[in-house]
Amino acid sequence: MSGAVVSAEPVAARTRLLRRLDALLQGVSRLLMVVCMLALVGAALVLSYSVFARHVLKLATDWQDEAAVFLLVGATFVSAAHVQHLRGHIGIEAITTLLSPRVNRVRRWVVDIVSFAFCGFFAWKSWTLFWEAYVEGQTSSSTWGPPLSIPYGLMAFGMTLLTVQLLLQAAIGACEMGTPAGHEASLASDRTGGHA
Repeated sequence: MSGAVVSAEPVAARTRLLRRLDALLQGVSRLLMVVCMLALVGAALVLSYSVFARHVLKLATDWQDEAAVFLLVGATFVSAAHVQHLRGHIGIEAITTLLSPRVNRVRRWVVDIVSFAFCGFFAWKSWTLFWEAYVEGQTSSSTWGPPLSIPYGLMAFGMTLLTVQLLLQAAIGACEMGTPAGHEASLASDRTGGHA
C-alpha cells in the first residue's frame, strides 16, 4: 500500500506544477479576453459607422470592412485558448454520459492529443504566413491596403496560445491517467479551473 502512495507523489507533484502553469496561462488568457471583447465592440462600432456613412452620409467606405474583419479575426483566434480552457468548444456529449469516468478521461486525453497535433501544425503554418507577409510587405488588395501581417500575426499568436493550452491539458490528463484510483480525488481538488 505504501508503494502506491510513494509512486503517486511524483505524479501529484507534476500535476500540481502543470496546473500552476495552466493557471498562469489562464490569467494571460483572461486578460486577452478583455482585449477580445473590446475588439468585438470595436468591430460592431466600425460596421455600424460604415452602414451610417454609406446610406445616410453617402460617403465611400474603403477601410471599415477590412478593419472589422481584422478585429474579428483577432478576437476569434486570440480568445480560443480561454475557450479551450473552459472546454467551451462544440462537443458531442451524448457519448460521454454513457462512458465511465476513466474511459471519459482517456477519450478526453486522446481528443486533446489529436487537437494539439492539428493546432500545432496550424500555428506553425500561421507563423510562416505571418513571416512571409511581413518580409515581403504584403498588403490587402483594397484601396486602404493594410499589411496582411496583422491578421496573420493575430492568427499565429492565437493558435500558439491554443496549442500551449492543449499541451497543458494533455499533460495534465496523462498525469491523471497514471494516478492510482484512490488519489484521483486529491488531484481533482488541485484543479485551478475549467473542466480539465
